[in-house]
Parts: sequence; structure tokens; C-alpha cells
Amino acid sequence: MSNEKEKNELTVEYEVEGQKIKLTPSIVQQYIVGTNAKITLQEFKLFTELCKVRKLNPFLREAYLIKYKEGTPAQLVVGKDAILKRAVLNPNYDGIESGIIIKKEDGTIEERQGTFKLEEEELVGGWARVFRKDWTHPTYSSVSFNEVAQKTGQGQLNSNWANKGATMVEKVAKVRALRETFVEDLSGMYEAEEVEQDLPVETVETQAEVVTQDEEETEKMVSMNEL
Repeated sequence: MSNEKEKNELTVEYEVEGQKIKLTPSIVQQYIVGTNAKITLQEFKLFTELCKVRKLNPFLREAYLIKYKEGTPAQLVVGKDAILKRAVLNPNYDGIESGIIIKKEDGTIEERQGTFKLEEEELVGGWARVFRKDWTHPTYSSVSFNEVAQKTGQGQLNSNWANKGATMVEKVAKVRALRETFVEDLSGMYEAEEVEQDLPVETVETQAEVVTQDEEETEKMVSMNEL
């Protein structure tokens, strides 16, 4: 099943919700990175340690290792849903409020729940408030749109930030507030928008094979379709 090189590769194994995950540099390079830019052994170790400690399944798009060009550092980012999921599973999680910050035509600033805005209103930021049962006060986070919005090499907003700016800036505020509130579960977990990275393009046709182990500890390949 595996060639001699793959058998001799550094292997990291751990379990997420009953699923045994096996990662090697070649598996991460082919199925997680998905580009020809070769990752280093150090980048592999950092990525797999994050996945192992935080119980992330990269084959379910809970974690990404992004590298488009050799010679530049790879970026380790986590999906927003994975961050929210781990916060919700914390027994002290007690809810979240979030929204956008608007500058109205008369110059006044309004902190608004949700992401609805009129065309003539100016989007200037996002905010979030996270509650813990064992804290007397919630964690509050606010971010400036101009500070976190991602731009192209020509200085223009990229497609997501140009077309879904309210959704994007609210997401950044939520992730920051969640991480500050549940640092014991979310330390080191950064979402793509926070590190100014676009996630790899995915299609419905995407397929990957995940190396797992069965109950008798014999290796087998499990097809993971439409991740």
C-alpha cells in the first residue's frame, strides 16, 4: 500500500471524535497544502502539533496549512466553525453577541447586532461579546474594518471583503473575542482573515485519501470525498 519512502516518513497519529488521524509530510503536502510549494519539516511539525493538541481534523477543513511560494513561511490557520465548536463545547460557554459598527450619514457611530446595513451607510468595524458562566463580565472585542480588511496586490479589497465586508469583519471580531475568552481551548488558533490569508480554492470534486487504522491496528486507506 505504501512505498518505502512513505514507510520511513515521520508520522503523527492522534484521534478526533473517534476518528484516528495519521499525518506524514507527504500526506500534508498533497492533501492539505495542495500546491507545489514544498513545506519544511519544521512547518510540518508545527502544523501537526497544533492539530494534535487542539484535536483538529484537517481533512474536514478544520485546519489549513497554506503555502503558495517556496522560501516564504507557511501559514497555519483554523476554520471559524472549528473555533466556535471548541468554545461551545467548553462547559463555561454562555453565549455570544456580535455585529457590525456603522458610521451613519450624520456622522454618528452605531454598534449594530447582525450584519445588516443600508447602502448609504459606511461600514467601519465589527464587534463581539462572549459570555462565560464563571466570569462576572463578558469579553468584548471590536475591530476596525480598515485595519483587518484584506486587499489585493493592487491595493483593492479582495472579492470577499468587497462583496461581504460586513460578514467578514464580524467574523474577525467573533474569533478574537472567543479566543480571548477561552484561551485554554483556542490559544494558537487563528482564522484566515486574521493573518491576511485566502483559504485554498475548493471544489465539489475534491477528493483525498486519509490514512487511518482499524481496531486491530492494521493500516488501511479511507476515501474522504467532497470535503
